[in-house]
Order: sequence, then C-alpha cells, then structure tokens
Amino acid sequence: HQYSNNMSSLDVHCLAQLQPKPSPPSPNLHMAFTQAEAAQAIKMESKPESISESHLKVTVKLKPRSQSLMEDKPWHHGKRWKGLRWRKWTVHITIPKVATQTSESEFEELLQQLNSSLRPCSTTRDRRRCCFCQQIGDGMTDGPARLLNLDLDTWVHLNCALWSSEVYETQAGALINVELARQRGQTVVCAFCQRLGATSGCHRLRCLNIYHFTCALQAGCTFFKDKTMLCHQHRPRGSGAAAGLHLEQQLRCFSVFRRVFVQRDELRQLAAAVQQPERGHTFRVGSLLFHAMGQLPPALLPTFHSTIAIFPPGYEASRLYWSMRHGQKRCRYVCSVEEHEGRPEFTIRVIEQGYEELVLTDTTAK
Repeated sequence: HQYSNNMSSLDVHCLAQLQPKPSPPSPNLHMAFTQAEAAQAIKMESKPESISESHLKVTVKLKPRSQSLMEDKPWHHGKRWKGLRWRKWTVHITIPKVATQTSESEFEELLQQLNSSLRPCSTTRDRRRCCFCQQIGDGMTDGPARLLNLDLDTWVHLNCALWSSEVYETQAGALINVELARQRGQTVVCAFCQRLGATSGCHRLRCLNIYHFTCALQAGCTFFKDKTMLCHQHRPRGSGAAAGLHLEQQLRCFSVFRRVFVQRDELRQLAAAVQQPERGHTFRVGSLLFHAMGQLPPALLPTFHSTIAIFPPGYEASRLYWSMRHGQKRCRYVCSVEEHEGRPEFTIRVIEQGYEELVLTDTTAK
C-alpha cells in the first residue's frame, strides 16, 4: 500500500464492464505484492471459451519517492538497480461479451416502466391499412412490424416494404423504391392467398412464386441475412455442408429496432394537403404534426411575414417533445398563430397528463 502515492499515470485504452482478467506481470518487474493481493489476482483469472472477447490495456507508471522520504523509509527491497527512474506494469484484462436477446414483451414492459412513450387511447381504433398485405393496424414486431407513411392516407408495414424485391435501405435508414414496389404489386397475385399486392419473390432463378411478406411466413419460406428469400419448394434440404451454410445464414428474427423510414417527397405531400383542406389530412414531418395551414390575406401580408418565414393566422401544429416538468417524459405542445390588433400573436399550449394546461403567448415566434 505504500506505493499508492507513487502512481503517476493510468492509461486506459478500453472501458471494462464485466469480470477482468489480469495477466501475470513480467519477471523483470520488482513490485511488492502481499499474499492477499496475490490470492485475489489468482481468483480473478478466468477465460470463458467460445465467447468473443475485448481487451483492456492498463499501463501503470511508478516513480520513486523523494530523496528525503527514501532516507527515512527506503521504498525498494533488496538490490536497487542503477539508473532506474520509473517502472511500467502492463496488465491485459479480458472482458467476455455476452450477447443478450430481449423479447418483445420485455421491451414493452421496459417502455412502460420508463413512461416515456406517448400512446393513443386504448379505445381508439387504428383504421390504417397496409397497401401491400391489406392488414389493418401495426403488426407484430417480429412480423410485419409497424406501419410507415408512404403517402397521404397510404401506409405500409416496415417488413412488407423492406422485403420487396425492388426496395433497398440506405445507411441512414431510408427505404428506396417503395412506390415502385407498390405499383408492381397492384398487378401481381400472391402464390399463397391468391390476392393482389405480392412483392416478395423467390430468389431462385426462373421461379415465379411471389408472396406478401406475411403470406411468405405462413407458407414456410426461408429468409436469409443477405435479404434474399427462397420459397418452400426451393428451400435448402439435406444435411451436407451447403445445407449447413444455408442454415447458418438463415434469418429467424424479423424485429427492426433501428431507425427506418420511407423516402418520400414531403413538399409534394404538403402541397397536396394544402390544396385539399376538405379531406382533413394531418401531415407529419418528424415529430411535428400540421393540423391547419391558416390563411394570409393580402392586407395582413406586411406584418405577417419576415425575411425567412411567413406566419398566416389560423396556423396550428403540434409537437411531441420532452416535458418541462419531468426529464424522462414527453408531452404535447400545440403551436398556433392568431391575429391580435393587426399583429401576429404566437401561442404555445402545453398539454400534459395530470397537469393543468399551460398557455404561453408572445409577439414573436422565439
């Protein structure tokens, strides 16, 4: 313990999280270890097999005490090496990486405990329909998955779009060519249910079997990690090396927890929503929901615009954002623009469950 004050630097190259495993020091290093410390180091030595490991390199530099302290209580034991100024002790710690898989029910329970997800009322019926498989509402996470917006009043399940032959995903998570797949599916009959909308085809050359994604699961098709699929007729059989390779590359879980969205022309959709106000579209960009665009008469134009924006009276939008009262909860902020004595008045209503509605107003958007 007398060397603890002599430690000058500690270089950590990898953060340790699990059980460490130090390697024994070099025989050239002269460090005083107590019997208890040695026994503890032996107990800590463990190396699980068949587990991918990461390494932690710790470098400890030890320098001798001042000359006055060395005269009273010399720090070295035995022979002192000539010209020795400092010593290095390098330890390699092996950290096992344990792969954990969380089921969908455990994810749901965790989200409920965090209380950070805003969900619709349980009595509200989801009337959205997938334009590929024609099923209503969000699907199971390990199945069709959630619905993504493709166009005004047009929705598609994440996996229905992702497993279409034309569709590919960018590094940012954007799904490209979803509209092309939808147009092709309007003329293709599913080999399982005999209905239109099939977009997932067998990867075997000259095979004409095309399915809805949900029908492909029911038909026993085999999906692979390279985004290919083989129908029940052409799925790998046997017990040879080729069958073992196919079995290793087979995809068994379809849950997608990363950020995925459909690449779309938001300006065109926004223009369509403005041109058809009678249809009552609610347009969404990110977490911002447009409810009403408002109207800007020519008489109010001088005071209801700036060099970078216009703010027509009657505009209303809402945003789901973090609460001002709780760090791990979100609430709804309704933003609107109204006319007050010929000048714009910006209003934000904070709607949070369990609290009274808070109204903030000012003459500028900021």
